[in-house]
Amino acid sequence: MKQQILAFALRVLRLARRAGAYGRSRVVAFGTLWRRSLQFRVTASTLALSSAVVFVLGMVLQNQIITRLTETKRQAAIAQTLQVVSTAESELVGISDQDALPDRLQNVLKKITSTSSDDQGSGASAAGAFEPVLTAGGTSSTDSAGPIWKVPDGLQRFAEANQVAYQTHTVDDAGTRTTYLIVGAPVTSTGRPIQLYLLFPMTAEQNTVQTVQNTLLVGGLVLLVLLTGISNIVTRQVVRPVRSAAAAAARFAGGELDERLPVTGEDDLSRLAVSYNEMAASIQHQIRQLEEFGTLQRRFTSDVSHELRTPLTTVRMAADVLHASREQFPAGLARSTELLVDELDRFEALLGDLLEISRLDAGVEELAAELIDVAPIARRAVEQVRAIARNAGTDVELELPEGETAAEIDARRVERILRNLLANAVDHSEGRPVRLTLGANDTAVAITVRDYGVGLRPGEADLVFNRFWRADPSRNRRTGGTGLGLAISHEDARLHGGLLEAWGAPGHGACFRLTLPRRQDQPVAESPLPLVPPDGEAVNGQASIGSGADYSVVVPELRKEDVG
Repeated sequence: MKQQILAFALRVLRLARRAGAYGRSRVVAFGTLWRRSLQFRVTASTLALSSAVVFVLGMVLQNQIITRLTETKRQAAIAQTLQVVSTAESELVGISDQDALPDRLQNVLKKITSTSSDDQGSGASAAGAFEPVLTAGGTSSTDSAGPIWKVPDGLQRFAEANQVAYQTHTVDDAGTRTTYLIVGAPVTSTGRPIQLYLLFPMTAEQNTVQTVQNTLLVGGLVLLVLLTGISNIVTRQVVRPVRSAAAAAARFAGGELDERLPVTGEDDLSRLAVSYNEMAASIQHQIRQLEEFGTLQRRFTSDVSHELRTPLTTVRMAADVLHASREQFPAGLARSTELLVDELDRFEALLGDLLEISRLDAGVEELAAELIDVAPIARRAVEQVRAIARNAGTDVELELPEGETAAEIDARRVERILRNLLANAVDHSEGRPVRLTLGANDTAVAITVRDYGVGLRPGEADLVFNRFWRADPSRNRRTGGTGLGLAISHEDARLHGGLLEAWGAPGHGACFRLTLPRRQDQPVAESPLPLVPPDGEAVNGQASIGSGADYSVVVPELRKEDVG
């Protein structure tokens, strides 16, 4: 028995859970539809407000009808009672035989009924059919005629006190409940107190009220359905152009610059369509102008860079000849020759970066990605800046994880990114160490370059990747940068589907983080290395943090190599 009860309880619990889940899903679906559909929101609001109005109006009409019916019935019943009292008084005048009182009351009751039948037909009166009751005080069957038990005691006390009173009372007669309007009045022509009661059934009035209620209910429902349909149609007329405008705006934002809205009529929606079309035409014109300007700019940069290569090659050959013979020149001329060669090196680097930027802007660069180990690339980048770091008195520390760190990358671009980051860190390290850290997780590979130099002021982390931007133009740069290295690095990271971010604080150095996906078709869940280093969390309130989120993750065990 206990097992059956437990199984039944479990079934009830499962059904309750299913019902709860279904109810929650319906609530969520309703909330979603409410937020997203203006037409549904307006229709539902109209239905709710109309329901309230119809309900209030129905209640007012019902109360008014019931009040009028009851008042009319009461006035007619009182008037009818007073007429019947006159008939009873004339019939009971001079009564003195107490033993004949019940018989006299029955005779008067028959007389009242027959008189009413003769006057109105079928026992009807102006107030409707009634049942007369005569009593000589109290509910004794020997002193009353008619169903005195239907008359409530409270009404009898008023009639016995020689007052005309009425009361609505419901009587249960053999299982049938009937509501009466009972009017009581004293019969004053006899020596003994006698009361007359007329019981007017309220059946006709109740039927009338029921009919009115049903009519109001059906009419209200029909009215609500009509109002819902009307509001839906009216709202649809307004929402459809808005939806068309939203769809056209989405297509326009997607690149279909020729998308326009149809204009029909001269109403507000038509003026909206005209305004939208004018705005779209203006934006299209401006976008095309910008595209033309951008194309001209890229073409100019590319053409100038290519055209400068020919005279630069000639100047380079002459400079190399002079540089090779600098020992034969006076000291001042020999130094000028060395400066000429250095500036030509920088000029060539600038031309190369300009060509690279122009190709990136034109979108013609392709990613030659292959699955290789990232650690050797990091070592080569460190080796390439070793001489610069040595001249600056800076040690470069390399921290690599144990084992292979393979990822689908373009080795040339990643090496260029790391070389630019390391050279930038050496320039701003103020002779302090620079640390390159490599980390990896299941979805990404990250490399951070940390220096302990001047750092970045608030807001500068978002500017370091701009072209030709320098934090302090008066600083003496050791690498002779072109001002395009970090911009190209940022674009190279974007080509990989990765992200290049910066963090810095004045006097606490800076940290650049390169995050790349391990597979080109695999999104990066989180970066293996934090952007803000552990020693920089204490000053993070005044630090400058570039775009991207900071991840708190566990870094794989690292091994440290000092390559400074």
